[in-house]
Amino acid sequence: MDRIKVGKIIGAFGIRGEVKVYPYTDRPERFRELEQVTADNEVLTIKSVRFQKNLVLLRFEGVDDRNAAEALRNRFLTIDRENLRELDEDEYFIFDLIGLEAVREDGTHIGRVTDVIQNTAQDLYEIETDEGRKYLVPAVYELVTDIDLNSGIMTINPIPGLLED
Repeated sequence: MDRIKVGKIIGAFGIRGEVKVYPYTDRPERFRELEQVTADNEVLTIKSVRFQKNLVLLRFEGVDDRNAAEALRNRFLTIDRENLRELDEDEYFIFDLIGLEAVREDGTHIGRVTDVIQNTAQDLYEIETDEGRKYLVPAVYELVTDIDLNSGIMTINPIPGLLED
């Protein structure tokens, strides 16, 4: 079964067993909809969710003091793929984009998507060529004309000079 990382515990918060979680989502409020998460192979039941700046503060059943919370540090929180939220049209999960083959509109191979950098203006797709060169392509329709997850292809219409040395 596919497990999807939704965050990482970065430390304890306070003395009552709360943990600080760096969320791997653009909608941290989604944690309110979850009943359980898994950290390694341990299922954790969520007792409470609150937010502090860009972090999510969670309390789990059975984690009642700072020492127990600190023992969870650096563990990734995951959920089953079927527990992911429904996406709007033209929305994608980052993990679905990583590894897509990047091609020009004429079908010419460019490389593979190796990262998605979330930026304030728009996301940037990192494309790595077979020769190891890396290019950043803004995630705008004028440049990225199609994403087909079924075929594993991202079609790019680069402006002159964007994917050239």
